[in-house]
Order: sequence, then structure tokens, then C-alpha cells
Amino acid sequence: MASLQEIASQVRRDIVRMVHGANSGHPGGSLGCADFLTALYFKEMQHDPAFNMDGINEDLFFLSNGHISPVFYSVLARSGYFDVKELATFRKINSRLQGHPATHEHLPGIRIASGSLGQGMSVAIGAALSKKMNQDTHLVYSLHGDGELNEGQNWEAIMFASSHKVDNLIATVDWNGQQIDGPTDKVMNMGNLSEKFKAFDWEVMEMNGNDMDEVVATLDKARAATGKGKPIAIMMHTIMGKGIDFMENDHGWHGIAPNDEQLAKALEQLPETLGDY
Repeated sequence: MASLQEIASQVRRDIVRMVHGANSGHPGGSLGCADFLTALYFKEMQHDPAFNMDGINEDLFFLSNGHISPVFYSVLARSGYFDVKELATFRKINSRLQGHPATHEHLPGIRIASGSLGQGMSVAIGAALSKKMNQDTHLVYSLHGDGELNEGQNWEAIMFASSHKVDNLIATVDWNGQQIDGPTDKVMNMGNLSEKFKAFDWEVMEMNGNDMDEVVATLDKARAATGKGKPIAIMMHTIMGKGIDFMENDHGWHGIAPNDEQLAKALEQLPETLGDY
């Protein structure tokens, strides 16, 4: 666990440096999901950094809330998909690291464009069904924002997944209670998300997404629950801006970059463990 926590610290450093360097991007949700994506790519998933778009005989991941691209790019680079030095090009002209991931740039690890919210659940379900048809026993993982669930297409897909017994899918919801316009319960109160997924006949788990031990244990539990006739949903409680005291629980950091002074304060709180790019 110490190793995973060290990687997550470096990922958080990457996030704030990338967003600062571009003077744009989305640090809040990226910081909150750093532990989850670190655990997923460095422990849980069976995946190949050589990257084949078909993804045969490996686990797949789809990022639906594509605006948190900084954490995704950092984890991909740190796990070997491309050179970490390329992180310095984030949101720059002609960069493969667009603000929202896209396939046009052919960046290894990116399987779908996810600039428009609400579509990742449908894609993940399709990929999971394809694996079933191909008799590929590997799993499909996806990540979604709680505010993103305001999009109605999600609920059609959620209904479809249980009806068609897509039980090789593990969908995680980043339940941080914040979205770009404010607290989620003020923008559109979604109520109890766990109960909603249960009502759609999913197997539902909850975890503290900023506790590495709990993240790993819950992902292990979720993997063990696949293949039993129900899709799996993990309600992941996180803190927006986790790891940087002046960013935590503040929706204002959903999509703004730190200035020079704020970057310095942020980096003081995040140990450099793998070496900055």
C-alpha cells in the first residue's frame, strides 16, 4: 500500500503541474480520483501498456467524465503507455494530451473521446458485451462523475446493463458532491445514488475513494462479484481537491488552474516520489 500511496502522491504532483503549465484544466476531480486510478492501473487491472485498440485478452477502462484528463494522463504515463515527459505538453498546441481525451491524436491508452458527458456508460456496456461475445473473460471498468449522472442517457444504459446481465462490468461513480456550478444537491439533487442503482438491479458497493487500503479491498471484492448475473457499481466517496488543503471540498477548483504561488503551496503538500517530469 505504501508503494501505491507514493505513486498517487506523484500523480497529484503531475496533475497540479500540468494544469498550472497550461493555465487551464480540471484539477479538483482529478485530485480526488488519483487513489482510485492508481490502484486500478498499478494493481487491479490486467492491461498492456503496449496498447492495442481492440483490447483483446486484457481488462479495459473507460473514462466517462473526460474533463479529469490530468489524472488519467498521469496514470497512463506513469504506468508505461507513453513517456512521462509528454505530460509537459498538456493542452498545448498540437499536443496529444487534449483537455478532454480524444482518439484522433492516437495517444496510447485512450479508447474513446470523452469530452461530452454521459456517454461512457453506454460505451463500457458495449465493450463488456463484446467481450462476452468473444468469450474473453476479462473485465471492463468505467468511471463516472456524480454530477455527470444528471445526463439522462446514463439511466437508459444503467437499465439496459441489468436487463442484459452485463456482469463483467464494474462502473465506479465519483461521489464527491461537487460539480462545476456548485454542490450537486443544489444543482440537481440525485438523492441516494446507491439506492438508485439497487433499484435498477445492480450489485452496489460503497467505498472511501481516498483510502488506498479500502479502494484496493473494494476493487478486489467487486472483481470477485462479477460473473453472477448483475453489473457492479461502486459508489466512491471522494474529496474534490484531495491532498491540497486549500482546494479540498471547493467546487471552485473544478476547472481552474493554480497560479505560481498556489502551485508552490500545493507541491509542498505532495511528496515527490517518482521524479517530476
